Amino acid sequence: MLLSQVKAMREQLRPSERKLADYVVEAPREVLDLSMTEVAERAGVSQPTIARFCHALGFSGFREFKIRLAQAVAADLPTEHPAVYRDVSPNEPVPGVAAKVLERTIGALVQVRNNLSTDSLAAAIDLLAHASRIEFYGAGGSGIAAQDMQHKFFRLGMPSVAYSDPHTFLMSAALLGPGDVVVTISNTGRTRDIVDAARAALDRGAKVIAITHGTSPLARLASVGLHANVDEDTDVFSPMTSRTSHLAIGDILAVGVALQRGPELAEKLAGAKDLIARRRLDPNG
Repeated sequence: MLLSQVKAMREQLRPSERKLADYVVEAPREVLDLSMTEVAERAGVSQPTIARFCHALGFSGFREFKIRLAQAVAADLPTEHPAVYRDVSPNEPVPGVAAKVLERTIGALVQVRNNLSTDSLAAAIDLLAHASRIEFYGAGGSGIAAQDMQHKFFRLGMPSVAYSDPHTFLMSAALLGPGDVVVTISNTGRTRDIVDAARAALDRGAKVIAITHGTSPLARLASVGLHANVDEDTDVFSPMTSRTSHLAIGDILAVGVALQRGPELAEKLAGAKDLIARRRLDPNG
């Protein structure tokens, strides 16, 4: 949730921004009823500090921040959202396993929906729609998400490739140039190979879109950050809810690019689907 994100990134903020973060965490409902000027007065900070604070969280400004804060406060109401984020017990029966895994996944998607910046999405879609070449990088489990996203863009007729091997995507990043776009996927945003590849791509003039945690080194490095702040113990278990969230963000990007490219793309997709349909067996055969 947003308040958890504020707490997580507190130590990375400037002293004045920490002061504001403490006020937001202590009195989120009060913040919702105040103007930017009033928040500045009560928190004892300047309005530029509020603007920097909102941008650090990945929002376009104070207005978008308040919208997300309202959603976070509403999500914390126990009468509307019962505690469904429960861990599976060692002797959990199958119905319980199914319910808890699905509830956790649904909760993660709602969390991403409430916190994802629409301005950042728009910027990422615009970069991808005009890219000369698109490369998707993900290590380990994130490599699967990278392949899924690349498949969607391949179907849009866009020059794209996905790499999950660190040596390969590090080498490829060094060969990119202006006009190229890299989409990096990492739940923690702290995988050294991914961060190094992003830095190499930026050094060559390419743009980097990061689907990652908003407080991570990768998020701070990226040209555009799409923050999927899903907390998982990836040291022990393979990613589940974060992977689902990343795939959903990939779907949003693909649909957004398809819409931006217009009717010409729709005609090409229709032709491709017709060819695929001919490969299917006759249901009456």
